Amino acid sequence: MEKFKNHKGYSRMYQENKLTLGLFFPIESYMGDVPEMNIEKQMKLAKRAEELNFASLFVRDVPLRDPNFGDVGQMYDPFAYLGYVAAHTKKIALGTGSIILTLRHPLHVAKAAASVDRLSGERLILGVATGDRPIEFPAFSVNPEDRSELFRESVSVMRKVWSEHFPSIDSARVHMTSGDMLPKPKLSDIPLMVTGHSGQSPEWIAEHSDGWIYYPRGLKFQKALIDNWRSLTEEFKPFTQSLYIDLTEDPNHVPIPIHLGFRTGRNFVIEFLAALQDAGVNHVIINLKYGQRPVEEVIEELGEYVLPHFPALS
Repeated sequence: MEKFKNHKGYSRMYQENKLTLGLFFPIESYMGDVPEMNIEKQMKLAKRAEELNFASLFVRDVPLRDPNFGDVGQMYDPFAYLGYVAAHTKKIALGTGSIILTLRHPLHVAKAAASVDRLSGERLILGVATGDRPIEFPAFSVNPEDRSELFRESVSVMRKVWSEHFPSIDSARVHMTSGDMLPKPKLSDIPLMVTGHSGQSPEWIAEHSDGWIYYPRGLKFQKALIDNWRSLTEEFKPFTQSLYIDLTEDPNHVPIPIHLGFRTGRNFVIEFLAALQDAGVNHVIINLKYGQRPVEEVIEELGEYVLPHFPALS
């Protein structure tokens, strides 16, 4: 998008007809739902990912642990953690996949996101969602039936307080008649990516988002989804998806399905990513949770053999 051509995170990740790669925190494999999250190791791997030319590092927003759900993500508050990552990196994009707007006050999200974007030097990609973990809604006194409406409210409020000085807002959770939100993003906006459908129509997402984050699906399904998405957008808006990879030592290992991804060798990974690029995917966030090899080895192999085909953009 033209308005984000000078946004360092967006311009590192996204370009029409190009695919780039990122990593999800925690950058480790682990059993169960709680990772080790050794901060020294994580920052060492984050710096190495930047050196190897990964385009992004993403965190998740999981407010409460639900052992039945299987994964708490990087465990720390996403904005606090990204602030820490920003201080230990220089140019890699920093993403959220995704902030649960229905469980957070929109003014708090707007301020936290603007703070991370400014402190990181315009590197934040703000993925947002409605949330899907049933235990969280009663804990936050939110009616899950209101998710779609609360999501739209948050997007509208954030856009307004980022771009206007002393805005007047009257919505379900915001009654703002005086005062202003600081800091403002340097570009008066932050790349905002809707995750899944978030209770919205494709037409609404095309109009109100700066891009779409979706889940791993079969190539035929994904291409049809993207083709329809492109027909609804008047300008280029990127399409992002996640992918779980358990990279084997054998580069020619045939793919074996795992949860939302594959156990396979690097040659199939290259082939599959090329097919996603042809289908219109612009960024793939790799999750290494189910890996059976040392994560350091996997990152080095991806950096040496896979990333040259899908490098971060200058």
